[in-house]
Amino acid sequence: MNMRLTRQRTVILEELRKVFSHPSADEIYEIVKKIIPSISLGTIYRNLDVLSETGAIQRLEVGGDVKRFDGNPENHYHIRCVRCQKIVDAPVDLMKGIEKTLKYKTTFKIIGHHLEFLGICAECLGKEA
Repeated sequence: MNMRLTRQRTVILEELRKVFSHPSADEIYEIVKKIIPSISLGTIYRNLDVLSETGAIQRLEVGGDVKRFDGNPENHYHIRCVRCQKIVDAPVDLMKGIEKTLKYKTTFKIIGHHLEFLGICAECLGKEA
């Protein structure tokens, strides 16, 4: 799917690729608004949809109550803190053989997979101490 790279999309993409916090649409809006003050939250949502549908970014389909976005379009895993909902990239290799294994053990045509690890981040653990 081809997309026209408008100024808004370019700024959203550039700013999202600068952060590694896997921000929500609202957080991206606050960042982009500093560069394009006239941009609306609706424009952010529409452009995030287009960017994720074309594979330029990832929309994280992980647990938690807020959809988050990742500027890294490559397939990789995440770890989510169950207390503060912080999401970070998991430093593990992709499990490439799992899809092939499932292909032969089910009647599904496997088209991909997502894996989310759950834990408690260092900051939340520090608050307990």
